[in-house]
Amino acid sequence: MTVNLPQLRAFLAVVDAGGFSAAAAELGMSQSAVSHAVAALERELAAPLLVRATPARTTALGARVLPHARLALSAARSVEQIAAEATGTMTGTVRLAATPTVCQGLVPGLLRHWRDEQPRITVRVFEGDSAEVAGWLADGTTDAAVLIDPPPGPGVQLAEDAYRALLPRDHPLADEPLVDLRDLEDDQFLISPNGCEARIRTIHGLAGLRFSPTHRVRDLATLISMVQAGIGVTVLSEVSRSLIPSDLVLLPLAPQTSRRLVLTGPSNRPWHPAIRALADSAVSHLARVASLSPVPEEAGVAGEARDRDAGEAREAGAPQPLPRHAP
Repeated sequence: MTVNLPQLRAFLAVVDAGGFSAAAAELGMSQSAVSHAVAALERELAAPLLVRATPARTTALGARVLPHARLALSAARSVEQIAAEATGTMTGTVRLAATPTVCQGLVPGLLRHWRDEQPRITVRVFEGDSAEVAGWLADGTTDAAVLIDPPPGPGVQLAEDAYRALLPRDHPLADEPLVDLRDLEDDQFLISPNGCEARIRTIHGLAGLRFSPTHRVRDLATLISMVQAGIGVTVLSEVSRSLIPSDLVLLPLAPQTSRRLVLTGPSNRPWHPAIRALADSAVSHLARVASLSPVPEEAGVAGEARDRDAGEAREAGAPQPLPRHAP
């Protein structure tokens, strides 16, 4: 039996892309070449791996083979990158997973920086909820991820991301230096039921409030639009600030809570060597941005309080260096 990497690569591409045509575009191959590679793999294994449907899906055997195929390709990439690292020519592709708020608020700046500082490394972004992101990192779908409050381990902390109250600018509390969640008890509360819901539920518990959102929406843009329309209020994290339109305010919140955003690799296999370069680069970039970011000039006591809060957030959220013992 001879199973080779191109066959496994074609199989994974079809699974991830959902079909042969999309996989061909992803791999830069013809559709027939992808089909032949998968068929050859199935012949070697003497059983079908895929159900040819729309979208394509794995058979029972294919599902069992899938994680091992991912690990095989990940190991091959690591071997290639170790050689590149040794010769000082770091290249390759790193698949990075992150949640929607992180993808929208933090990742674009990192991608621009990495494109300039690490032009030979290609970063491909996978967006998913917290559970999907952790699962992709564990099963080899991605090489790295920005995890929220992961257990202690190697990685680089990108931010200490504080939770804030999001209110319309004409809300009675919009000019306050700090908003107590209990003061929003009479407002309709909006929530996006993703990985943040558990943390926002905890904040309500700390405030002694029952968590009973009026509306649940999946999309962050919808959530923001509903606050704009005066439907209610919500809680978002500081990383979302760049997404907030001018007719809304994002204010410090009591009880004060935050989450850690950590760029890391998998815990169950060696890291793609390029992750080290990206992590080190991210640390220096975010530290430089934090030191150069102007403090907003806002009038009144509320503005002064927000200035202090911004300074504290920058200090608390300073990126932490990548441990040298990372896998």
